[in-house]
Amino acid sequence: MFIHLGNDLVISTMNMIAIINIEEPISADLKEILEIAEMDRKLINVSEKEKRKSMVICDEYVYVSPISSNTLHKRAIHYYKEG
Repeated sequence: MFIHLGNDLVISTMNMIAIINIEEPISADLKEILEIAEMDRKLINVSEKEKRKSMVICDEYVYVSPISSNTLHKRAIHYYKEG
């Protein structure tokens, strides 16, 4: 099963670990996760900085999406209910 993260990017739900809200204000811990992923070249930014709404943590990469964490969660649950 797959989930659309925005801007024509689709990922497998099998590799997803967490969907986290990163709308302002963002905690220091979440900022650190983003910084570490960026330093390790594991951060894939799907959105413009002003439109960051969620972070999706997967096995290998961390994605920043312009789609809200609630919407992504609903999409993921919908796919699992159908399967």
